[in-house]
Amino acid sequence: MAAGGEAEAVPAETAAEESRDWSELTPVCLAEAFSRLALEDLWRGAMACCRSWRDAARSRPGLFAALDLEPGFESVVGGDASAWWTPAFQRRVDAMLRAAAELAAGELRVVRVRHCSDDALVFAAERSKNLSILSIKTSPGVTDRSMLTVGGCCPMLTELDISNCYEISYKSLELIGQNCHNLTVLKRNIFNWIDPSEHVGIVPEDYLRECPQDGDREAITISKFMPKLKHLELRFSKLTGVGLNSIPGGCKELVVLDLFGCANLTSRGIDQAAANLKNLEKLVKPNMYIPRSSFHMGRYGHWQLYDERFQTNFTGKLDSVWTGH
Repeated sequence: MAAGGEAEAVPAETAAEESRDWSELTPVCLAEAFSRLALEDLWRGAMACCRSWRDAARSRPGLFAALDLEPGFESVVGGDASAWWTPAFQRRVDAMLRAAAELAAGELRVVRVRHCSDDALVFAAERSKNLSILSIKTSPGVTDRSMLTVGGCCPMLTELDISNCYEISYKSLELIGQNCHNLTVLKRNIFNWIDPSEHVGIVPEDYLRECPQDGDREAITISKFMPKLKHLELRFSKLTGVGLNSIPGGCKELVVLDLFGCANLTSRGIDQAAANLKNLEKLVKPNMYIPRSSFHMGRYGHWQLYDERFQTNFTGKLDSVWTGH
């Protein structure tokens, strides 16, 4: 209200904006606008607005080509991380993965989730023959059963992260190597077994005790069946010189080799393996002399980031949208 009681003039552009009826936009126009939204904005905003907008989004499978929940995991600070290891949380992640695979209608190319199950991964793999990037790190419910399906149904795979997935064995690595000829990135890291105290109260103790012991067999399998690898991470693997020596012979194209925390290796053995990798540009050595406080606050500090706020504000709000309820 202006001085003297007169109403202020409303700019013409503002008035036009307020009177615009977005419901009159065609599905094609809506889908085009949705393609410019981030994942969270698409699901929590556009698809949650009304049925017509949700239908418009579903008419464009390409909108769902990527399911990347990693930013949501990494953005959460503080709280009780143990809740992430519950069946209820796994069901939420599974619902998202299933919905994404179904809505993508064969165009799902990128999946980055955690704590999913065998059944959900099988469901997604069978419907995603064009899948290129798969990251399911820290998914205790994933076993060789679903990974064999991935190997059989997703031949276009170029990047795979199965870190902290203890029920996946060398058998899965063999099949994936045989069927996914374009695989160039493999991350097979495990929890810090040298100082497991940093995970106490977060990761179930029985799961920590199941730390894979067959590092050499896995390394030999990788070298035999994944010759095109350029990036290999084996953090805290229990492989010895036997497994390490096999890598240069089979993975000649390696550019990055990460052996951080591999306490069973010797400096001499590592230097010898590196000398036989002519394309190697980055070698991360075990660095076992780094203070343990650095372990706790550094790379693996993300285990302190899981909290109830993420469950409710992130996955909770997305549940109804992904499932269409």
